[in-house]
Amino acid sequence: MTDVNDKQEEKLLAAYEAIRRREYELINELLEILPKIDTLDEDKLAQVRDALFHADHPFLVVFVGPFSSGKSSLINALMGSKDLLAVGPVPTTDRISILRYGDDAQRMNSGGEVDTVFYPSPLLKKVSFVDTPGLESVFQKHEETTRKFLHRSDVVILTMLATQAMTQRNLDYMQQLREYGKKLIIVVNQADLLSAEEREQVRNYVLEQSEDKLNFKPEVWMVSAKQGLQARTNGEITDEALWQASGLHRFEQYIDEQLDDVQRLRQKLQTPLQIAQNVHRIAADAVKANQAVLDQYQGIADNVNSQLQAYRREQEKIVRETNEQIAEKFNEAARRGGEAIRDIFQLGRSLGSLRIGLFDLIGLSRIFQRGKPTSYARLAFERAKVYEPINELPTIADKLGPALEGKDLQDTDDLVKYAQKEINALPETIRGKIIGDIKPPVKYDRTALQAVRPELEQIETEARITETEQIERRLRSVLFGLALWEVLIFVGVIALLLTGFDIGIFLLLLLLAMLGLLAMPVAGRILEINYRNRMNTLQQRYIEALSKGSDKQVEYGMTLRRDVVAPLTRLVEAQTQLQTEQMNQLQKIEREMIQVESDLTKLGKKRGIFSR
Repeated sequence: MTDVNDKQEEKLLAAYEAIRRREYELINELLEILPKIDTLDEDKLAQVRDALFHADHPFLVVFVGPFSSGKSSLINALMGSKDLLAVGPVPTTDRISILRYGDDAQRMNSGGEVDTVFYPSPLLKKVSFVDTPGLESVFQKHEETTRKFLHRSDVVILTMLATQAMTQRNLDYMQQLREYGKKLIIVVNQADLLSAEEREQVRNYVLEQSEDKLNFKPEVWMVSAKQGLQARTNGEITDEALWQASGLHRFEQYIDEQLDDVQRLRQKLQTPLQIAQNVHRIAADAVKANQAVLDQYQGIADNVNSQLQAYRREQEKIVRETNEQIAEKFNEAARRGGEAIRDIFQLGRSLGSLRIGLFDLIGLSRIFQRGKPTSYARLAFERAKVYEPINELPTIADKLGPALEGKDLQDTDDLVKYAQKEINALPETIRGKIIGDIKPPVKYDRTALQAVRPELEQIETEARITETEQIERRLRSVLFGLALWEVLIFVGVIALLLTGFDIGIFLLLLLLAMLGLLAMPVAGRILEINYRNRMNTLQQRYIEALSKGSDKQVEYGMTLRRDVVAPLTRLVEAQTQLQTEQMNQLQKIEREMIQVESDLTKLGKKRGIFSR
């Protein structure tokens, strides 16, 4: 039996040495290329150098549990440093921290949601600890990242508070964690808050609940992170009795007595590989950003994009200024129209307005005007020159097309000159790869703005004719009502004279007649407000219609610009995709890392060699 074990151990060591040699070679390859990469921090190079000579790296112990259950405090106590990991009554971090041995204390962002914390604790020469966020988020936001560590872990430590031991939530967590098939130890923290009898009761309760609800009887450790921190300072135990009372000595006993060789060997190679993988990822990003030729090409592409964005802003400014001019004309027309309406309905014109209403009432207006009633609103609007701003709208709108076209053609000419200059500056080997000619467009499409011209004309007609007719109808209606009101009062006065004069009634009728005349300015103000609102609506419709056409015209112009420089931008994009020798080397190393990681996971598992 001893010979069998010896042969198995020889095979294990041979497999380990083969993986170690491959890992050593790929890290050396990485060290050869890293100094050649610009902008890569020197500390990344130092981390990879340290990975070559990293001491024994043991298996992975993952701490999980609810928020504020004491995971970070327990690790701090085991390390003898109360400030190594942040602790607090509320969640202090949503990141995963891996604690590994290092000569100096430092925190390194390992990418994604993971930090690596190096600390000079002798315990970390045997194991590596993983501190996770609260389980409330582990199986939600951090599920994918945490699952990776749970799958690779050798032991999972589920922490819970002595005052909240084996709640239904903790039972659910245990069930989920057991699905990973890993060794699970329950650590009940803050045991110092309980008496000896209470601690035993809690421990028995946890065991009973585990066996009853999950058909599982785990190891249960009653511990106190608080006592552990008091008993250990700077990694050294200063109070042995208190350390034993804290229960944290169970961690050391377990690590010394339970960990077998295959776990140690596997973990010994996992840490340097992970460090190398992290730096490799950073190096690959740096290569993409710092290759001199690709930077030059990307600078051309960025310059073109910047120019295109500037051109769009200039075209949009032309459209915006045109819309502002149109708004000013509509506002001016509305202001003049409002003044004309107020003039018609001013109190001084009440008698004249009454005369017009009386003529309409008795039909004399058609006789005097031979069946073609005079439009008093139009006459008033013409006196106020309301139509002048409206008549200027076509001129303003029609200038927009030529303005955009002129800018489009000028910009495309400028882009042609720029593109030709950049192409001429390229190396001959690259210049010969360009496909297509750099030349300005041979024709220009103006249909986008032309297509909205009928809609604009319809709105202009509404502003000139429809609005005038509407004001005229409402004016006639008001004057007709005024005349009818005054006639009725006049009839009342006649009736009063015929039936017997009463001074009180006469004065009342006179007052009512005056109120009718005084109502004229009020009616005019209402008509003015409604007219301004309708003109504002027409203004919005006009600007929206013009903007619809101008947006299409601007986009067409931008397409022209992009088409002009397309041969250059296509060349830039194609060259950006080319891989350099450095990137090829990094990709080769990456493939080897993946294979080494796969073989490392299988270490000791073939044919049952030391497999657990």
